[in-house]
Amino acid sequence: SVTGIVGESGSGKSTLGRALVRLLEPSAGSINFDGRDITNLPEAELQPLRRNLQMIFQDPMSSLNPRRTIASIIAAPLKQNGLGDNLKARVAEALQRVGLPQSFASRYRHELSGGQRQRVGIARALALSPKFVLADEIVSGLDVSTQAQILTLLEQLAAEMGLTVAFISHDLSVIRRLCRQVIVMREGAIVEASATDALFDKPRQSYTRDLIAAIPLPEIDASWLDIPSAAKPPT
Repeated sequence: SVTGIVGESGSGKSTLGRALVRLLEPSAGSINFDGRDITNLPEAELQPLRRNLQMIFQDPMSSLNPRRTIASIIAAPLKQNGLGDNLKARVAEALQRVGLPQSFASRYRHELSGGQRQRVGIARALALSPKFVLADEIVSGLDVSTQAQILTLLEQLAAEMGLTVAFISHDLSVIRRLCRQVIVMREGAIVEASATDALFDKPRQSYTRDLIAAIPLPEIDASWLDIPSAAKPPT
């Protein structure tokens, strides 16, 4: 399932997300993953769990190494986690999963469009078949039609792979399109959490009502939601 985390800039949503994958140390509360409290686990004990806690970054231009081929970028976490056997096939599968042709394996970051780069970021995060994925503002730098395609892809992959996704966004139209549940944050605290339909139909907090009223909720053209394939690469 996909849970949205929304709030104004500075509300703490990215801090919460990074704490969930233990990139930041939580100052309070607890983090439970797969039935285990991982809040204060030392890095040595946390390391074996990291393959199941992955992140898709906001800006693939900064998160993808410009000196490495796309194949090398996707293969890196596989090698780091002892899954270096049959790398070519694993990379091919990862590319196919996100709708990119095999020819992209030999390309570099600068040869791809913004949407294609973000697909590579998704492929890298999912190469290890994780259980939990943090997606932090991953469509904020894309045009609306490309956003819709990436959202549809993420929704499809979450269902196919049984992923739990925490999706951070300031855009309520994106949250409404993708997420089954929503967490609303303000000044570092969760002020409301509910099913998506309930949140938009009958928000309980005045802060949530103000967020909904302040942000336009555009209709998404259904033609934008077509999933590209290797035969019809995304632009």
